[in-house]
Amino acid sequence: MNTIQRLYAARGAVCCENTLQSVETRVPQLYRELLHLNSIAEEDIVSVVFTVTADIDILNPATALRRASLASNVPLFACAEPFIRGGLSHVIRILLTYYGSSPSKSVYLHGAEVLRPDLVHVSELEDGSI
Repeated sequence: MNTIQRLYAARGAVCCENTLQSVETRVPQLYRELLHLNSIAEEDIVSVVFTVTADIDILNPATALRRASLASNVPLFACAEPFIRGGLSHVIRILLTYYGSSPSKSVYLHGAEVLRPDLVHVSELEDGSI
């Protein structure tokens, strides 16, 4: 077992409706699933970067995490996802940089699985077992 800590980045995405309820529910769900699946403690997180497609303008995903009392001591940053013709809409992507001892697993939820079907893991949080 590798116990040496090094810098890793975990990525993921979630599709949301442009409503407060959707963003306030799904962004924390994505974040919690990334932490759970990768055994990441918040104190090991270096930073979190979000990108948001232009059709989600109701709430910054960083604000959604703060409202859920998550990542209170983690630097958060959000920026606009570049428009790509034919790209998936209503998407919030995340790149979470952290210190860990094993390579990261990605999380794609609520329709975002089509972005990287090769990286999709079964979500234990989404099916209610956690």
